Amino acid sequence: MPIFEYKCQDCGAQFEKIVTSSSSRVICGKCESPHVERLLSVFAVARGTNSATSFDDAPCRTCGARERGLCGG
Repeated sequence: MPIFEYKCQDCGAQFEKIVTSSSSRVICGKCESPHVERLLSVFAVARGTNSATSFDDAPCRTCGARERGLCGG
């Protein structure tokens, strides 16, 4: 089952949700609004320590994204 990232258009909260089918209704857990937008997810691939890229070079140390806040970390 895929995990998708969402942003509430009413309160601005960002959250993740496991979606079992494309017809699943997603609502904000903070304000219960159905006005949510699915975000482009960022994923990381772990490499050996001799890799040219590392999480230490990335602004987000949780997921390795180039911008903080994309994973909620």
